[in-house]
Amino acid sequence: MPIQNLDRIFRPRSVAVIGASDQPGKVGHTLLQNLRVGGFSGAIYPINAKRSTVQGLPAVAHVGELASPPDLAVICTPAPTVPAVVRECGEIGTRGLIIISAGFREVGSQGRALEEQIRCEAARYEGLRIVGPNCLGVMAPHSGLNASFAASSPQAGHVAFISQSGALCTSVLDWALEEEIGFSYFVSIGNMLDVGVGDLIDYFGSDPTTDSIVLYVESINDARQFMSAARAFARRKPIVVYKAGRFAQSAKAAASHTGAMAGVDAVYDAAFQRAGAVRVSLVDDLFDCAQLLARKRIPQGPRLAIVTNAGGPGVMATDALLTRQGVLATLSDDSLTKLNSVLPTCWSHGNPIDVLGDAPPERFAKSLEIALTDSAVDASLVVLTPQAMTDPTAAARAVGEVAARHRKPVLAVWMGGKSVREGIRLLNNFGVPTYNTPDHAVRSFMYLVSYANNLEILYETPRDVPLAFRLDKESIRRRFDEVVKLQIQGNTPTAVANASCVLSEEGSKELLDAYGIPVTLPVRANDTDEAVKVAEFVGYPVVLKIASPDITHKTDVGGVALNVKNEEEVRVAFDRMIGSARTKRPEARIAGVTIQPMITASDGIELILGAKQDPVFGAVLLIGAGGVTAELFQDRALGLPPLNERLARHMLQSLRSWPLLSGYRGRPAIDLDRLIEVMMRFSYLVADFPQITEIDINPLLVTPQNVVALDARIAIDNQHMASLDRPFSHGQRAWLGNLRRLARWTQTCYTLALCGTRMGARSEAVRRDRLLGQG
Repeated sequence: MPIQNLDRIFRPRSVAVIGASDQPGKVGHTLLQNLRVGGFSGAIYPINAKRSTVQGLPAVAHVGELASPPDLAVICTPAPTVPAVVRECGEIGTRGLIIISAGFREVGSQGRALEEQIRCEAARYEGLRIVGPNCLGVMAPHSGLNASFAASSPQAGHVAFISQSGALCTSVLDWALEEEIGFSYFVSIGNMLDVGVGDLIDYFGSDPTTDSIVLYVESINDARQFMSAARAFARRKPIVVYKAGRFAQSAKAAASHTGAMAGVDAVYDAAFQRAGAVRVSLVDDLFDCAQLLARKRIPQGPRLAIVTNAGGPGVMATDALLTRQGVLATLSDDSLTKLNSVLPTCWSHGNPIDVLGDAPPERFAKSLEIALTDSAVDASLVVLTPQAMTDPTAAARAVGEVAARHRKPVLAVWMGGKSVREGIRLLNNFGVPTYNTPDHAVRSFMYLVSYANNLEILYETPRDVPLAFRLDKESIRRRFDEVVKLQIQGNTPTAVANASCVLSEEGSKELLDAYGIPVTLPVRANDTDEAVKVAEFVGYPVVLKIASPDITHKTDVGGVALNVKNEEEVRVAFDRMIGSARTKRPEARIAGVTIQPMITASDGIELILGAKQDPVFGAVLLIGAGGVTAELFQDRALGLPPLNERLARHMLQSLRSWPLLSGYRGRPAIDLDRLIEVMMRFSYLVADFPQITEIDINPLLVTPQNVVALDARIAIDNQHMASLDRPFSHGQRAWLGNLRRLARWTQTCYTLALCGTRMGARSEAVRRDRLLGQG
């Protein structure tokens, strides 16, 4: 019930304060006083078991003694009394509650038990909604409601503020009053026993007084509801988020490269981006950004033109822009010609447009007009320093008049003190956002760019990719379960008891193959003689890899041998890697080696494509620079499945290595459509199998002709594995093994053909028969 009965909390006709007090300093005193002096026009009922009047208002001992049930009850009695108070409110028909009281799950097990009692009591009364417990309260300035114990009331405005921190609420409120920032709603949500962030976003989305939402969160409880509500809101109005705890790390040991690279904070980044919200890194930026976005002047891209009357601040703005991956607009020849006609000959002849220290207001205006009409410019920043011949007020009026005629955003920095104050006031009246420093202005501009990019993702229709998901899901599910069952049978009891089980490379690649992702299917060899036979079957050169469910980073233990060219090298490589693995990881289970064809491509690039299960948002995808340096360079982008073409492309374009993929300094571009298709297929695999806790394809080799998974690793939740029966006899396993080898042979031939490698001298039939004979 996302918004059911929330009007009872935010637009009540009557309010009861349970625990109202005459004693200054008590929460119940401040709450009742705020309601009385805040301009609330409805009925106010103090509830106090010991007094007949409180602050001059008639009081009753219990809310049930009122003649009619109040729409809203604000509870500020001690925590142990709250479940009974909730029951009494529910019985008389009150359907809006704010529980101010603390002492619940934030204090430990006893508090959690009390909170569960409240939940059980509330469940008995249909439609009962609760904000809190352990919160500051709620304010709705447009209706004069201040149902909080804050020291002051905010002005009425058009920003809804939602915070999980009551202490931050009071600080923000003081700051906003000083800066004259108004609010449509001001909500401290506390422990979110009932009403959560998603509920409030849904509710404020239909509120005519709310133009934007500012959100301070420490965690998200209901990710599905949050994502749905935020996406719907962000299509029409901006959401600005400050997420605390940027550097929190998961305590769980990663079973894959992806698990190590996709930290908690990065997952929140990906979720906010997918939801269309803008994340800010500084609390100071929260309201600047919200007010800027609410102006609805959204740039089409990151290209900024800078107009300034001083070279130094222009350089400062340029540095800030390039540091944040913005783009200094390249002015067209036509614009340069026009600027030459209106500026002195010694102007900068480029961007930043230095109009010189003696610039009159008209020079600012004409230069800004030319910049805004240039199709290569997405927005403009005007920087003024008060010099001897500068008129900051007249320049502000001239800039404001130009900005009012254009849809492109214009931002302004009027540097100085008393002499620029009137100019700043004029600019604000024209709707031009003003800042104290170039860095602050550029930071705000890049938030605009981020919001524009997120909106593009929400609205854009993906172009067609030649991809048809003709997948037999039931067949794939049976194939997956068979692979997992075989893995169980090969595991020790200790391994099965672990939180997750890692599938072999062969099993991992079979599942990828089922989703149409090209792979090199490996063949297992248990000793050197078998390794030589398999290598001859596959055809030199080959790759040997250590086969162990306990070793994630094979190269760390010397567990990979590339470009092995003959029998002697196979024997040496086998003995060396087995010995090295046992020395460096004596506790690891070693199951021999796997052998697969050596795929080389001089114009290929190694990527990592992976996913992990996040405890809040579920499956999270990762694409980035791969190979042995994947974790070193941390060049990665995260997203949420399933992907469409636009989402996949956006992930790739956000990589620092994107220029290498799209073609760089004569290097051919990779097969981008094929890579996007593989990413989309991979996203459906991850969405279809929530039992997968972590999965890596590393490296994923991408070339101008094709994409192929050279290595893969899948970790499965052991709870899923333990639920599977074990119907296969030893004979059935051998029969299934032969079928699997035949499937590997077929896929290996297919992969070799796609990658342009050559088969050995023996015929395909002879090789196949020889391999099956080993089964």
